[in-house]
Amino acid sequence: MQIVDAHHHLWDLEKHHYPWLANPVEHPAGDLEPIRHSYRLSDFLHDARNQDLVKSVHLQAAMDDPVAETAWLQGLADDPAGRGFPHAIVAYADLADPKVEEVLERHCEHRNMRGIRFMVNYIEEEPLYCMTDRGDWLRDPQWRKGYALLERYRLSFDLQVYCHQMADAADLASTWPGIQMMLNHAGLPHRRDADYVAKWRTGMRRLAKMPNVAAKISGLGMFDHHWTVESIRPFVLDTIEIFGIERCMFASNFPVDRLSSDYDAIWNAFDRITADFSEPERRALFRDNAIRFYRL
Repeated sequence: MQIVDAHHHLWDLEKHHYPWLANPVEHPAGDLEPIRHSYRLSDFLHDARNQDLVKSVHLQAAMDDPVAETAWLQGLADDPAGRGFPHAIVAYADLADPKVEEVLERHCEHRNMRGIRFMVNYIEEEPLYCMTDRGDWLRDPQWRKGYALLERYRLSFDLQVYCHQMADAADLASTWPGIQMMLNHAGLPHRRDADYVAKWRTGMRRLAKMPNVAAKISGLGMFDHHWTVESIRPFVLDTIEIFGIERCMFASNFPVDRLSSDYDAIWNAFDRITADFSEPERRALFRDNAIRFYRL
């Protein structure tokens, strides 16, 4: 099965500065020490060596200069030795900055630029699970002005939220139906108790009503460090059932998910979980949908 990895990261700590990797910080995925070193394109391709990886999508890794990160990634893609990887770049821009359009223009000077991720996942009572300092960005008028600019630049938005934030995300998607939204990590189901899972399903259904929202199934190891095929199966199949095969895609979240697994285990798990799907359905999930949504 050919695959497109729709969500991975690279970083070079010898050349660039990544504040979250430079200093020990608490992270929802756990202790970051095992990945607090450079993870270059050669490392990623080595991890993927047993898979028929044909293309990939790079998600911003929070370099201190986001436009410089995009330029560096484009340089990797343009180098013949890199075989075109990464084929799409999802960068960071501060959508609340009144001057954000200047940043978007600079990002878009690079031909593999496809979208923006501004992580908004926030739980007030659980600081460990917060990737931002406030929970109302999706309702903030200035932030929404910045978000609206994505349509002008033909950029998608990678959405990282918890289930209690999905109503606000659905409103955002409804207000700007021309902006393609990509839900990260199956909606971050960070708990496994029945009440929470029911709330997660409700939020996912609400978001899936918006036709301009697609879902990436990835990152499930961040909250289940001893995951098995059976422990992640319900979240994989529920996401596919809720969004439909035509709006779902698989991804590794490497090297963050390297904290709990190896690259092959993730893709082999997706393979086993979808073993009874038709070949066209499997091609859509493993390859074709990512190609379509990220214009690869």
